[in-house]
Amino acid sequence: MLTEPVGGQPQFGAKPSATDLDYQVKYQRAFEAVIWSMPAIGSYGFIRGFTGIGAEPNMIIAYSEPARPVLEALTANNQVPYLSAHTDLRQGPAVLEVPAASDKGSLYGQIVDHWQITIADIGPSGVDAGKEGKILLTPPGYADEIPAGYIEVKSPSYRVAFALRSVPGPNSSPAEAYEYIQTIKMYYLSELPEPEPTSFIDPNDMRLSTLPFYDERWFEELYAVVSVENVLSRDKVMMGMLTSLGIQKGKPYNPDATTKQAMRPAVIDAYYYMQRRFLHPDDPSRLWWQDKHWYDVLFADANQEFAYDYDDRIDLDGRADRYYPGTFYPKTLSPEPAVQYVYAVADKNGDALQGGKTYSLTMPAGVPVTQFWSLVIYDLKTFAFIYSPQERPGLSSFDLPNMQKNSDGSVTLYFGPQPPEGLASNWIPTEGKLPMPVVRFYGPTEEYNNKSWEMPDVELVD
Repeated sequence: MLTEPVGGQPQFGAKPSATDLDYQVKYQRAFEAVIWSMPAIGSYGFIRGFTGIGAEPNMIIAYSEPARPVLEALTANNQVPYLSAHTDLRQGPAVLEVPAASDKGSLYGQIVDHWQITIADIGPSGVDAGKEGKILLTPPGYADEIPAGYIEVKSPSYRVAFALRSVPGPNSSPAEAYEYIQTIKMYYLSELPEPEPTSFIDPNDMRLSTLPFYDERWFEELYAVVSVENVLSRDKVMMGMLTSLGIQKGKPYNPDATTKQAMRPAVIDAYYYMQRRFLHPDDPSRLWWQDKHWYDVLFADANQEFAYDYDDRIDLDGRADRYYPGTFYPKTLSPEPAVQYVYAVADKNGDALQGGKTYSLTMPAGVPVTQFWSLVIYDLKTFAFIYSPQERPGLSSFDLPNMQKNSDGSVTLYFGPQPPEGLASNWIPTEGKLPMPVVRFYGPTEEYNNKSWEMPDVELVD
């Protein structure tokens, strides 16, 4: 005689793994929400930072000098000036006028939606092709006629940002390069025919904090994202989960006591989960040279893009891997990109880099670039510049005239708490922080791209 159905309940004697299942569920959903929202929170950090220094939509942040550690951003560069801005397309389409590349300089960078998906590359390889152009950023669902002479760039989000590097020309002075970037303009289309002059802010001496907060504030900012942006079909499941955390569009931010208790450990655990994945990539193909310890920074998805959006899934972990340590990636990774980066977390022996130690990197003579190379040392825990009295987060080929060189034309760079005797000009201070070296190659040649040229590993000095 049958007495019980097959299935329908756990096996006899089973018990819940936690005494507070409500907490467990909300912790799990909060943890996954952090991984899912990594690129959006990165974007929100820029808007928070911009508004914090008084930069309203369509105001241009233009650095008169390369950035210093007071720019607290994920893996920024310190060799060429940045210019950035954000806009809010709820006010209607926005226009970005970019200058043509000239002997004074050229632009390189991206315009991204609020999920950091690049909607347009800017510069010689971008939608403007390095020519003077008027880029029209249109909001979701925009169907009006596009005026003649404008390049439409459709945004799936209302909030949009850009970050561009001003690459100096071969004979350009810093003053000329700064003058060049100040020719850019930004305004709403509705301001035509006579838009107000574009306002510029030079934040060179301002603390511009854009880093994500790994505490409860993560979810406050996530609510700020959800409250504005459209829900895309790819995100409907997560939006349902967010509702249980008190995050829902059109309703006040209202997490209950259990949710608040779960949020802090969830976001902290997510941080350490991402740290582990960064330190130990599970894809060996990310090694740029298989016999070295340099990892590719510009690792793209299977479509050679940075969206991680496939027909059958969203690769949430892969996307988080990409946007946890950095921001603003190209729309598509071409076989001959305008810039290439590699980073290291271990020395030539495979030993993890340590804070308080001194390391060296010898850059060979004749690095295969058409523009310049640079080495920047970041704090591995924050991916930001390291504060030091010298305010020198990196060195580059621009600094070669002031550095001591080796007899074969190579140059040995050092990073650590103190400079080797007599080599202060070749040294990057780390202040005892856990270092993460990143080498950038602007204008890499075929010799770099096909990996026939190799760069040595980092070596422990003491």
